[in-house]
Amino acid sequence: MASQETLCSQDLVDQGRKENQLPVIEEKITEEKDHNAMVKGRCCFHRSPTTETVAWSENMDTLLTNQAGLDAFRTFLKSEFSEENVEFWLACEDFKKTESAEKIASKARMIYSEFIEADAPKEINIDFSTRDLISKNIAEPTLKCFDEAQKLIYSLMANDSFPRFLKSEIYKKLVNSKEIGNHKKWLPFL
Repeated sequence: MASQETLCSQDLVDQGRKENQLPVIEEKITEEKDHNAMVKGRCCFHRSPTTETVAWSENMDTLLTNQAGLDAFRTFLKSEFSEENVEFWLACEDFKKTESAEKIASKARMIYSEFIEADAPKEINIDFSTRDLISKNIAEPTLKCFDEAQKLIYSLMANDSFPRFLKSEIYKKLVNSKEIGNHKKWLPFL
């Protein structure tokens, strides 16, 4: 992809700020380096904080791939005493990236002892047959040994926790605070 210069001046897009004679800060960036960059004079951030926060409601993947969204969801799950679900899901995502056979075995044992075995410190709620299958396969773990449990936990979060999160005070306050913050940013007199 050909490198195209763009100007990044988010704070100066607003006419009100231009009228206040704030200093112009222009940075030359390339579209290859910043996938959010837009052509000449437009903001390099395609979503405002409010839009980003509202975007989390689109689907759980959008929420989980955004660090601020993930942090907010974790806070919500902690308030419901079910943070082990997202922690297990994240541990599985990390586990799938493991390359060394030695590390696969040690990470699998750690995930098993922390989330799967009976009376584990962060025991997840999965059915007996899934737990039993993992227990049998943990002696020689593969990168797919937790896939079924991870699908079950993802489904539980997507169908139960995620909708409650979107209705929660935690999420509502975040959206409202971002809206207020966004208005203050663009309307300094607020």
